[in-house]
Amino acid sequence: MKIKVNGKSRNVDASPDTPLLWVLRDELEMTGTKFGCGMALCGACTVWVNGQPTRSCITPVSAVGTASVTTIEGLQGRAASAVQMAWEKLDVVQCGYCQSGQVMAATALLMKNGKPTDADIDAAMSGNVCRCATYQRIRAAIHEAAKIMGGKA
Repeated sequence: MKIKVNGKSRNVDASPDTPLLWVLRDELEMTGTKFGCGMALCGACTVWVNGQPTRSCITPVSAVGTASVTTIEGLQGRAASAVQMAWEKLDVVQCGYCQSGQVMAATALLMKNGKPTDADIDAAMSGNVCRCATYQRIRAAIHEAAKIMGGKA
């Protein structure tokens, strides 16, 4: 079966019901996307499917079809660069395990809303769990990334 990941068409040898997460990690050796809970509750496995944040742990690879999948390894663009700079500037990461999912969700938010409020951030990030509880730093970094972008989505 073929899937498009980070702009490249890739052949994968997987059962159609295999979760996208395991195809990315085991077949394609893209280990930036993490396994957290396996039930789409924590956000560690967040990737984009056609630009929409998607929990790869419960998404069968067959559901992807011809859609474009973006992982943390392929994340790029103005919003992604701003988020990455803000994350580093504000030293958001503690253990780091959840951060690929956090960055994917934050970047998706800023691509739609260049000037999010705390409520916007809380809503967009609500499905992403950080066991180290860096939520205040994550929110501050999203505001910083919005500043870096000049408040434009």
